[in-house]
Amino acid sequence: MKVLLINGSPKANGNTALALTEMEKVFAEQGIETERVHIGNKAIRGCIACGKCAEKGKCVFDDAVNEVAPKFEAADGIVAAGPVYYASANGTLVSFMDRLFYSTPFDKTMKVGATVAVCRRGGASATFDQINKYFTIANMPVAASQYWNSVHGRAPGEAAQDAEGLQTVRVLARNMSFLIKSIALGKEKYGLPETEAHAWTHFIR
Repeated sequence: MKVLLINGSPKANGNTALALTEMEKVFAEQGIETERVHIGNKAIRGCIACGKCAEKGKCVFDDAVNEVAPKFEAADGIVAAGPVYYASANGTLVSFMDRLFYSTPFDKTMKVGATVAVCRRGGASATFDQINKYFTIANMPVAASQYWNSVHGRAPGEAAQDAEGLQTVRVLARNMSFLIKSIALGKEKYGLPETEAHAWTHFIR
């Protein structure tokens, strides 16, 4: 079983990385393999709604999104972590998530999703809500913790002082591991939930 960890911070070794490291320790204890991908320092442009991914099966912009897509398909869960900019997720992470979810044709049902927001002071809960929406539109259960998944720190390394935040992400990793294992057992016994043909309703017909 494997979890893909996305570091959306421009800093490879900043507070977002510190939070992910805390989670990696728990995943290792739980027998869950992890892979971390740092996308926050990459030039990742936004989606242009060209629709070419429907033809190609991948994004027309051949960058980190297409590199990560097969890793996402193979994973049982994904953690999207990044800093808060103006009370929302930073632009690089948003562009990455927009294109990753829209351009990948594979079924994401019952892959487990989780968000970690890192901030100096405010905006973490708005960022948490924003990123979780990618999961909840894709039939993906969202792992919960004892509090909203926020870690506080401004300068790199300051998050080490946020005892509650680090405990929250440890609990998150533990709960996520349990959920991934439980879903694997459920799939083995019952399979995936029955699907319906999507009833698309547009406001202009």
